[in-house]
Amino acid sequence: MTKTFEFKISCVDGAARRGTLNTAHGEIRTPAFMPVGTAATVKGMTPEAVRETGADILLGNTYHLMLRPGSERVKRLGGLHKFMNWERPILTDSGGFQVMSLNELRKIDENGVTFKSHIDGQRFELTPERSMQIQNDLDATITMAFDECTPYPATEEVAASSMRRSMRWAARSREAYEQRAGYGLFGIVQGSTYEDLRLESVAALTGIGFEGYAVGGLAVGEGQSEMFRTLEFTTPALPNDKPRYLMGVGKPDDLVGAVMRGIDMFDCVLPTRSGRNAQGFTRYGTINIRNARHADDPRPLDERCACPACRNYSRGYLHHLFKAKEMLGSILLTWHNLHYYQEIMAGMRAAIEAGKMADFALDFFAMQEKGDIDPV
Repeated sequence: MTKTFEFKISCVDGAARRGTLNTAHGEIRTPAFMPVGTAATVKGMTPEAVRETGADILLGNTYHLMLRPGSERVKRLGGLHKFMNWERPILTDSGGFQVMSLNELRKIDENGVTFKSHIDGQRFELTPERSMQIQNDLDATITMAFDECTPYPATEEVAASSMRRSMRWAARSREAYEQRAGYGLFGIVQGSTYEDLRLESVAALTGIGFEGYAVGGLAVGEGQSEMFRTLEFTTPALPNDKPRYLMGVGKPDDLVGAVMRGIDMFDCVLPTRSGRNAQGFTRYGTINIRNARHADDPRPLDERCACPACRNYSRGYLHHLFKAKEMLGSILLTWHNLHYYQEIMAGMRAAIEAGKMADFALDFFAMQEKGDIDPV
């Protein structure tokens, strides 16, 4: 029997929530981090390796997949789960953020956005209805409403106009969305960093009704303190019984701070992009493995990490791989970063269950501040 789409909160510690999201493609343990598989692949990782890191759900991208290979082709080949060999939940973002970032290559009006492909210049139109159709073709477990990502900084007037257009598009997305058992549609809260606009957006979205709610338009240049301030007045206004997703975030300390402000789900390209660029995330902060000081270092990247890179290879070897431009370096460091991110999420889930989220956060920030100890 197909599972229902249902979010259950098992315990709360302050504003932090420990929950489970049941879907047609399995359970998602929250707080959850979603590795980004933009073009139906998490770069440098097999689906089996991603699952081994502890990930319950992946993110795919509507914009990139509609351009190549095309959502109709993915549908003919059995849907995104079969296409990329990931049978667990997949969330697809609506394409709005990528289209908005095209700047001079796109034109926005009330109907939607027309834009030129960054690949070959071909002209496309993306509307709320078309976005829902594409995501349905992809068989996304979680579909995102089509929205306009408000740039930062923005005047209150510009932010208000952008947010209200997104709310009209949200209503059209809801109307066009094909409801299926075990699947869900998330609305996206906009309004920049203005409290009145964020609360107006929440009211509009809850009036429409969605299976979950995302906070969009953050991590776009406003800085961590302003992001946290915005969450502090936005998340309490969201329905308590629905999952809350902070889009495009972020660094490890962003994740911890946002969970303490009531967020349940995250995605970000940072662990994979950084892995390809020689940056490793550890409990002691970030490490640039290209630095010369690692060339003769026999230690693992993180002695307390159980990922394959840390179990089997030294910093000296990882340094060599990047200096030699060998692809294995990017693979191993990406694997490590994703493992570390999932370790943080698992740690927070356990801390919330134990009523010790504040202690977890204190220990986490103390270790990050301590930094990497180099005995050489």
